[in-house]
Amino acid sequence: MSSDLNGMAVLDACQTLIERLRPFKERNPKGTWEDWVLSAYFEKVSLAASGFHASPVKGFDWEKGEGEPFMYFSYGAACSEVEIDCLTGDHTVLRTDIVKDVGSSLNPAIDIGQIEGGFVQGYGLLTLEELRYSPTGALYTRGPGMYKIPGFTDIPVEFNVCLLTDSPNPKAVYSSKAVGEPPLMLAPSVFFAIKNAIAAARAEVGLKGTFRLDSPATSERIRMACTDQFTQKFPAALPGTFKPWEVRP
Repeated sequence: MSSDLNGMAVLDACQTLIERLRPFKERNPKGTWEDWVLSAYFEKVSLAASGFHASPVKGFDWEKGEGEPFMYFSYGAACSEVEIDCLTGDHTVLRTDIVKDVGSSLNPAIDIGQIEGGFVQGYGLLTLEELRYSPTGALYTRGPGMYKIPGFTDIPVEFNVCLLTDSPNPKAVYSSKAVGEPPLMLAPSVFFAIKNAIAAARAEVGLKGTFRLDSPATSERIRMACTDQFTQKFPAALPGTFKPWEVRP
């Protein structure tokens, strides 16, 4: 959003300056930029300007289902390959491929970094970062000792990011698109790859059909979902028969 708002505001200020310099360019069409600026300076024409921009979103009528809730949409696709350890519940992201629509990229290096960061943030949300509360509502997971965030070893072993080409966005500065949080929504590719891997492990012991896997897909949940002779020794307690030490949303 910084490029969308600040960039368009800068463009607005630039248009103001161009209009102030127009008489000097018309007076000296063969002159250089330095010539026009110097002439404006000597004639006491201010070359400082401020710009303002507000996204021209019309809003949305939820009752009628009409309107324009967003200025534009950001698209992307991701495919992830994972490997799970059925005995410990650990997993490894072997490979992730991402194609992201960023319009006409203002800076490909920065955009790719934003995509990688947003994806890993979402990966942590869906596989590692589990909130735990006391029965009275106190948050237990208040520090890195009980709340795990992604580290450098959690990054996919092979991580490929490609920017979609030939997709200009006429509604933003230099036909670009905002990139930051949207790649977070590509991380479910890891979550569902893990679920598919669990389904394959369950099929090997004759368990077929649907099963429940809550997010985040922690090592504990992966291990317990890979049903075998060991997990069967720990059946889930019936609700109301015990007071839980913790509550998970």
